[in-house]
Amino acid sequence: MPDPATVTSTSEPVILIIDDDAEIRYSLTRVLSSRKWRVAEAASGEQGIAVVKSDPPDLIFLDLRMGGMSGIETLQHIRSANPRQMVVLMTAFGTAQTAIEAMKYGAFDYIMKPFDSQKVLTIAETALQARADIRAASGYKSVLNSEDYKEGIVGASLVMQDVFKVIGQVTASDVTVMITGESGTGKELVARSIWKHSHRSSKPFIAVNCAAIPDNLIESELFGHEKGSFTGATAQRIGKFELCDGGTIFLDEIGDMALATQTKILRVLQQGEVQRVGGVDTIAVDVRILAATNKDLEEMVKAKTFREDLYYRLNVVRICMPALRDRSEDIPPIVDFSLQNLVKQRKARVSKVSPEAMAVLVRYRWPGNVRELENVIYRSAVLAQGDTILLKHLPTEVRDAVGVVSPSPPPLAVSQTSGEAALKETLPSGPAAAVPVQAAADARTVVEPALTVSRALDFLQAELSRGPTPILERLEREMIERVLVSEGGNQLRAAEKLGITRATLRKRIDEWGLKV
Repeated sequence: MPDPATVTSTSEPVILIIDDDAEIRYSLTRVLSSRKWRVAEAASGEQGIAVVKSDPPDLIFLDLRMGGMSGIETLQHIRSANPRQMVVLMTAFGTAQTAIEAMKYGAFDYIMKPFDSQKVLTIAETALQARADIRAASGYKSVLNSEDYKEGIVGASLVMQDVFKVIGQVTASDVTVMITGESGTGKELVARSIWKHSHRSSKPFIAVNCAAIPDNLIESELFGHEKGSFTGATAQRIGKFELCDGGTIFLDEIGDMALATQTKILRVLQQGEVQRVGGVDTIAVDVRILAATNKDLEEMVKAKTFREDLYYRLNVVRICMPALRDRSEDIPPIVDFSLQNLVKQRKARVSKVSPEAMAVLVRYRWPGNVRELENVIYRSAVLAQGDTILLKHLPTEVRDAVGVVSPSPPPLAVSQTSGEAALKETLPSGPAAAVPVQAAADARTVVEPALTVSRALDFLQAELSRGPTPILERLEREMIERVLVSEGGNQLRAAEKLGITRATLRKRIDEWGLKV
């Protein structure tokens, strides 16, 4: 057993076991040493902290309940000294409180006693890979200077540069601007930037979401009402246009505005005056109008659902906000900007994204645009245990959408044939249709799960194109047989890996007469 005090830095990962049970340390050392990892031991939390301070390991397996300093206390000391330290807690009590406490204080994962050897190796492999990802991201430098993007509009792409140019051109006048684009592209940020750089910046900026206000209330919201003008009008109300006198009003989602209200907006634009609901006097207002929509107003004009004269009044200058998928080069700086904001707001401590996670973010199509990206970053930052967002912290739907298969370690018993060679034996190397289904069904080589499934799907699609065939049943049977082989016939582990119950697995075995 290596002496903790003599463990020095090598190219091989070093794993430290902190547990007051000598038998547990011995068992774990045997399992972990099978992968040629260097293993060190500590019999208490205090001894473990001393080892970590003198020679930080790549991974720590830490017992939750020990004599003296507890596992949670030890974890807190270790993580306070090094927030990036990978720690896996070990416990015999798998309660919700245990899981919550473990993750709350920054554990990478936790494992139940008694151990399953494959489970230990799986967690160790995953944790060491995560550490490698964090090291790869350690050279990450903020792409933003402190004054960059202070407007909140992030982007250095050519399409965004065009947007910035138009913003600069319209700020010197009171021209009406129509901002179009999909939801979540940042239309209100553009409107605020126009206002902030205009001569009206010292006066109010009021944003009104026309889609969020019922038709029977929007006129009162915009123009105000007199006392007693309708049921519930117990007092006079000043509308947004009056409140915004001298400033700028932003009418978001104007395509959802009722025709009757559109008429009154047109009057404001033409005559510069409003009339409260139930009132008889007109009130002069000096307001610049900026409008936005994610709808096709030209088609709405043709369909008579949007006033043509109002459309031309609003559409003096148009700014088209590009979808995020059309400016993917802006995704890294947007991610950086979002992380900086989260740190400033003390909502998260994450400051980096691993290269693998960033690659997925760049490839994703982002139907919700920047708003969706910001939500994903916030969610991932909350789930990240350290200061780096890893691939596993991204939402499953994002990873699945770009075809990312979560990595998993190879099974205990793997054919000597490499995974790539096995794939060539079971799947077509040329046109998929040239290989019969039985060729794959007869193969019993265990294919490494980290391989891409795209070629397998091409093969299945080709088989379906050849005519009716029970392809799903063949696929299910083949998968069950392979997993049973990889798990040495252990039905419980096979069912867990397949994501089905043991009863369902036994039913399939009996139904197909499989020999286990």
